[in-house]
Amino acid sequence: MMFEMARRRRTKWVHILAAAFVALPSGVFGQAVFTSSDTALEQAFVRARDMALSYRGPATDPVGPWYEAALPARAAFCVRDVSHQLIGAEVLGMQAENRNMLNRFLEGISESKDWCTFWEIHKSGRPAVEDYRNDKEFWYNLNANFELIYAGWRMYMWTGDTAFINSAAFRDFSAITVGPFVDRWHLRPEALLNRPAYPNAPVPFNEKDYFHRCRGLPSYYEAIADMGMGADLVAAMYRGFSAYADIAGWRGDRLAEQQFRAKAEAYRQQLETKWWDGQAGLYNTYFTHGRKFGKGEGETFLLWYDALKNGDRIRKTIANMGSKQWNVENLSYLSYQFSRFGYFDESYRFILYLTDPATPRREYPEVSFGVMEGIVQGLMGVSPDGRNGRLTTVYNSHSPHFCEIAGLKVLSSDIRLRHEPGRSVLKNEGSRPFTWRAAFNGRATGIRINGKKMKTRVETDVMGNSKTWAEVELLPGMEAIAENED
Repeated sequence: MMFEMARRRRTKWVHILAAAFVALPSGVFGQAVFTSSDTALEQAFVRARDMALSYRGPATDPVGPWYEAALPARAAFCVRDVSHQLIGAEVLGMQAENRNMLNRFLEGISESKDWCTFWEIHKSGRPAVEDYRNDKEFWYNLNANFELIYAGWRMYMWTGDTAFINSAAFRDFSAITVGPFVDRWHLRPEALLNRPAYPNAPVPFNEKDYFHRCRGLPSYYEAIADMGMGADLVAAMYRGFSAYADIAGWRGDRLAEQQFRAKAEAYRQQLETKWWDGQAGLYNTYFTHGRKFGKGEGETFLLWYDALKNGDRIRKTIANMGSKQWNVENLSYLSYQFSRFGYFDESYRFILYLTDPATPRREYPEVSFGVMEGIVQGLMGVSPDGRNGRLTTVYNSHSPHFCEIAGLKVLSSDIRLRHEPGRSVLKNEGSRPFTWRAAFNGRATGIRINGKKMKTRVETDVMGNSKTWAEVELLPGMEAIAENED
C-alpha cells in the first residue's frame, strides 16, 4: 500500500459545531467511550476496541490479570508487544493487567540469564515454551531491558502513579540494565560495532541450535542471521538511558541525571554519525558481523524511541516508511507516530486501514491496541505529564468533524474531552486536580478559556510545526472551554 506523504492544506471550515457535550456515558466498566461526527472514525474505534477487549484474559489465570500481547493463540505476552500495547490497554480499563504484566517482567531478571528477564510469559505464569528452555537456552531481544525502563516511565507519565518507577523491582531492574546488563552484553557505545558474534554463549556451544542463536538478539529485526547490531537497539538504549536520567531527575539526583543524559546522547550520536547513509538519504538499520551495513525493518523504532532530532532526516525516514509495504506489526505503530510529526492525514488513513476487515492480519493483538493509541494520543493529542500534574491536549486533524472521548483515565483522574475545529472542551470528572494545557496547532493570535483571554506560548518542534497553548487549573468537577481566536 502506498501512502502519499505530502500534507495537503484544506480550506478553513465554514461552520463551528455546537460546543455542548453529547450525552456520553463516562465509561463502561472502566473503558473510555469515543464518539465522532466522522462515522468511519467512530466505527474504527469500535472495531479496534472490540478486538482488543477480546484479548483480555481471565484475572483468575495463574499469571494474574493479563491480556494477549504476542503471536495470536499463544495465550501469552512478550516484552515488545506489551510495551507498545500499554496505552491502548489503559484506554480500555486494563490498569490491573498493565501493572501485573510489567511486574512479571521486572521480577524475571536474573544473573543466571545474563541479566535478561523472560521474553514471553504464558498465562500459566511460566515462561512461554516457544521461547524458553532453561536459563542458558532461550530467545531474547536485547531491546527488551531498555524497553521496560521506557515503559515504566511512560506509565508514570500517563497515570501519575510513582509505583511504576519507584518500586523495588523497577529500581533493581533499571539499575542492573544501565550497568551490569550493558557490560555483560558488550553494549557500551564504543563497542557496538565490534561485539563478538555470540556473546555469553553457553558451553558447549552449538551454532545450529535455535536458542543459542537467538539468545541475545541485538535488534527486533530477526531476519538477518549474521546480525551484529541493529539501529533499533541503539535507539532503544538512547531511550532507556534517557528515561533513567528522567527518573534520576525526578528523584532529585541532578548529578546522576546529567551523567545518564550524556550516556544517552552518546548512543544517539552513534545513529547520526555511524548509521546515517548520506548517499541514500536513509538510516541503515542493521550491521553484520561481516562488517556490512544494510537496510530493512527498524526505522519504525527510530521514531518510537524519539531518537531522531533532525527534521530533514525525519522527513526522509517517514517518506521511506510510507512508500513501502510493511508487516502489520510495524504498521501498528504508525498512526500515532505519524501524528506526532504532523502527518495527520496519513495517520488517519492508517487508523482506517488497520481496522478494515479486509486488511491482512489485522487480528494481530498489537494492531487494535495501536489504533487506540493512534486515536487517543495521536488524533486527540492526549499527553499527560505525571511529573507536573499536567494534561496537554491538541486536536491533530484537518477535519471539520468533532471528536469526543469520555471516561478516559489519566493522572489518576477521569476526563471527558471534546475537540472541534478551533475549540476544545475538557471536564475533570475525577477526584484530583490537574493543569490543563490547551494547545492548538499553528501560531494562534490568542486563546480564550471560558471567555477569558489567556497568556499564550508558542512551541516549535524539530519539524518546524508550531503549537500555541495556554494553561488553566481544573479542580475536580470543573469544565473549561478553550477557543482559538484565529
